[in-house]
Amino acid sequence: MNTKVQDTPKISIVISTYNAEEWLKKVLWGFNCQTYKRFEVIVADDGSGPKTKELLETVQKEVFYNIVHVWQEDDGFQKSRILNKAVEACSADYIIMTDGDCIPREDFVEVHYINKEKGYFISGGYYMLPMNISKMITLEDIEKQRCFDIGWLKDKGIPKTFKNNKLTASGVISKFLNTFTPTNASWNGHNSSGWKKDILNVNGFDERMQYGGQDRELGERLFNFGIKSKQLRYSAVCVHLDHKRGYKTPESIAKNKEIRRQTKVDKSVWTYHGITK
Repeated sequence: MNTKVQDTPKISIVISTYNAEEWLKKVLWGFNCQTYKRFEVIVADDGSGPKTKELLETVQKEVFYNIVHVWQEDDGFQKSRILNKAVEACSADYIIMTDGDCIPREDFVEVHYINKEKGYFISGGYYMLPMNISKMITLEDIEKQRCFDIGWLKDKGIPKTFKNNKLTASGVISKFLNTFTPTNASWNGHNSSGWKKDILNVNGFDERMQYGGQDRELGERLFNFGIKSKQLRYSAVCVHLDHKRGYKTPESIAKNKEIRRQTKVDKSVWTYHGITK
């Protein structure tokens, strides 16, 4: 039995999940390999069955960090609602948010921790893996960090693309790519971090929103509130395991687009459908 890191956590890590134990287990093992260890994990569970609870009870005995399981009844895709509950459950001042299908590289928490800054949130990236490799990754592959090794991935059939820089870039090159990447430094649900105080100041996620951009909308209200963002796509690295997206509907996308448009027009910082009702 591993002894838990007893110090008060400096960081709370929120991991969202829904009935995906095989992937969640790999993610939790990824966090057990972190170089920076003063964190807790809050699992934001949008209505999974008992298997997820059983997995968390087992893994808790095997990892060094503390796991808090925040669960709600299954009521369709209600990720915004469970994330708000998870934010309230965080005991640290600083929160990293990621998903239960993103395995963090061993320096993931450390990169977020050393780059955090008052008045900013951090926007990280991910490296998408195909289904065959997602299934193939073992506990040992995570412990030995093979699943972040581009040579190992190429042996398994990953093609050569510019995106491979996310795994190979370091030092000056990753700084250069972070600075000059054409993508916006938006709040991404799979890999972002910010101050709990700032998230509470904009009242968290808008719970009217279902699949499609609900994380971006939180970031847009943070911008309206005067918070800036830092791009760390090539430094804060996780690999994204493949899965189906059965909850992605044209209706939810259209509804969310309209809410985001309204946020922009009104320059809203507060949602009336967030943590405080």
